[in-house]
Amino acid sequence: MLGAPRRFYKSATSTPVDGGWGVLLDAKALRSPAKRPFVLPTEALAQAIAEEWQAQGEKIAPISMPLMQFAATAIDRLADDRTALVEEIAGYGHSDLICYRTEEPPLLARRQEETWQPLIAWAAERFDVALNVTTGIVAVEQPAHALATFRRVLEACDLFALTVLAAATGCAGSLVIALALMEGRLSPDEAADAALLDELFQAQKWGSDPEAERRRAAIRADLHAAKRFHTLSRL
Repeated sequence: MLGAPRRFYKSATSTPVDGGWGVLLDAKALRSPAKRPFVLPTEALAQAIAEEWQAQGEKIAPISMPLMQFAATAIDRLADDRTALVEEIAGYGHSDLICYRTEEPPLLARRQEETWQPLIAWAAERFDVALNVTTGIVAVEQPAHALATFRRVLEACDLFALTVLAAATGCAGSLVIALALMEGRLSPDEAADAALLDELFQAQKWGSDPEAERRRAAIRADLHAAKRFHTLSRL
């Protein structure tokens, strides 16, 4: 891999540190890319990230270490501006994917109803929010109570949970899908299928191209990684 840094260590292991768990590369404590202390909330997450480092070949490929990337993002990029992150994620509540439906073709409309409406119902039961649904592309106003509730839910999350919620919401185009994934209402594959419903319908009808398939595969992989990071950060 041209330009990739060479592996400079033999072994990667997890270790207890002040405030949580860390990773050792040989005997040296791993620090974040910004040289901050790399402190993780659980041994399980530290061990999984150590395994990512251990699995590297002669050259280090950061793209092959999604758990490390999530942790570094939380520690370096997001810790200094938690409020902005909450606002960014909450903003998806204004235009959540699952609130925008089609009328044509009827088969697609039916699939949207069957897949997305149960998530609307789940959000109503889980968070006591009533989301408005519309057809077409004209923006629909969401109740202030729903938006305020989503913001409170996000404000109650720790930084590691916010990091994966930001990633999952961006991938899915839906805060509800991201929350359902993190809370176990959806599996990563179910979340991907819900987020990509329209694209998968069109691909089934008209065929697909390799670039679109690679993009959908990347979204699916990102949702799997986000769920795994979230789970490991709580074990």
